Amino acid sequence: MTGHATLARNHDFRLLWTGQTISELGSRMSLFVFPLLAWQLTHSALAAAAVEAVFLLGEAAALLPAGVLADRLDRRKLMRLSSAAGMLLYASLAVAGLLGLLTVPHLVGVALLTGVAAGVHSPAETSAVRSVVPDEDLGTALSQLQARQHVAGLVAAPVGGALYALARWVPFAGDALSYAVAWLLLGRVRTDLSAVAYDGPRTRARDEIREGIAFTLGRPFFRTLLIWSAMANLTVNGLFFVAILRLVKGGFHPAEIGLVETAAGVAGLLGALAAPRIIDRFATGRLTVLVAWSFVPLVAPMVLWNRPGVVAGCLAVGMLLNPAGNAGIGAYRVAMTPDRLQGRVGSAMRFLSTCTMPLSPVLGGALMALFGGPVAIAAMGALTAFAALVVTLSRTVRTVPRPAVWQAEAAKLAAEPDATEEQAAEKHAAEGQPPATAAAAAR
Repeated sequence: MTGHATLARNHDFRLLWTGQTISELGSRMSLFVFPLLAWQLTHSALAAAAVEAVFLLGEAAALLPAGVLADRLDRRKLMRLSSAAGMLLYASLAVAGLLGLLTVPHLVGVALLTGVAAGVHSPAETSAVRSVVPDEDLGTALSQLQARQHVAGLVAAPVGGALYALARWVPFAGDALSYAVAWLLLGRVRTDLSAVAYDGPRTRARDEIREGIAFTLGRPFFRTLLIWSAMANLTVNGLFFVAILRLVKGGFHPAEIGLVETAAGVAGLLGALAAPRIIDRFATGRLTVLVAWSFVPLVAPMVLWNRPGVVAGCLAVGMLLNPAGNAGIGAYRVAMTPDRLQGRVGSAMRFLSTCTMPLSPVLGGALMALFGGPVAIAAMGALTAFAALVVTLSRTVRTVPRPAVWQAEAAKLAAEPDATEEQAAEKHAAEGQPPATAAAAAR
């Protein structure tokens, strides 16, 4: 695993990362402004929530068909198409705001369509990173993608609020400009990002979607990772939803509550910067197990003390290892996926693992309403521990070795593209190597 300095010399990855970082900053800024503007136009909490909800709905709805497109078409063209769509859609809001014609239906329509554009972009970008970054740099590359999200999370709200204070339309003009910059930078990428050549007639899109889901569910490593990520997304998000809701009910100042998100962003960014060294020094499977359990001990102080500083500190500690764990096991997952399935498997994993997230506030709010804050936090902590058991008890995850080992194995067995995870495991078990090492051959 190389460091950030080495990857910074990768011309194409630098362009991908820079363009999408600017674009994501603009998007997060608009998502921050959406509910503010909807509330100002209607004074309806439902309308304010609906604008952000339809963005997430559009993104989720686009993911599975977008995976098929990423495996069929040129990934650069797909990313530029989504950037161009975002530029035009947000520009339409800026023009409407400048003319005093902003309406909630316009906001909802733009939110839905930009969510679709984000869903199209995601699997294309993941597949593109696999093409422009060698195996030994994948963990670092994925940790930098996570750093991008934390940077955007830290900067988007204050910048969006400042621009919104100038005029309603200014944040949307800034977002349109960010998409234009991303579109231009993508045009300078040199690597051929066209889809892997396909022999024979194309099957129907729904059959290709089914193939990606079948690949994901049909292999123990992917299946275990999917179950754990879906459960962890539900429980960890629910845990901190309850913790923040307790602070709101406790009457703390919004600025104090805002400290929680700031702490998460700073810790996540620091964790992403340290991720390459952490990934190198730990076996990937053990690091994943460690990250799965990292939030569980933090439940005790949050049960005992309902204070912004306590919640912020716990979230910061939990977030420090999270980028390394996600990037390490994510790099291994990408290396295990055949090139022709990169888009579909990536979109299937993301779709299936994030579909539980909308239930987090529902579950957390219901537990809090029925049993009170301390019991709700304890219950969410217990569910997080149960989710951690999924990867702890899985040999296919637990025994994944350090990157230097599984990268070497992947290189040796890359000539066997049709090998399944089980066949590779049996072959290497006979040679005295752990099954998880051999599983990297299933590329």
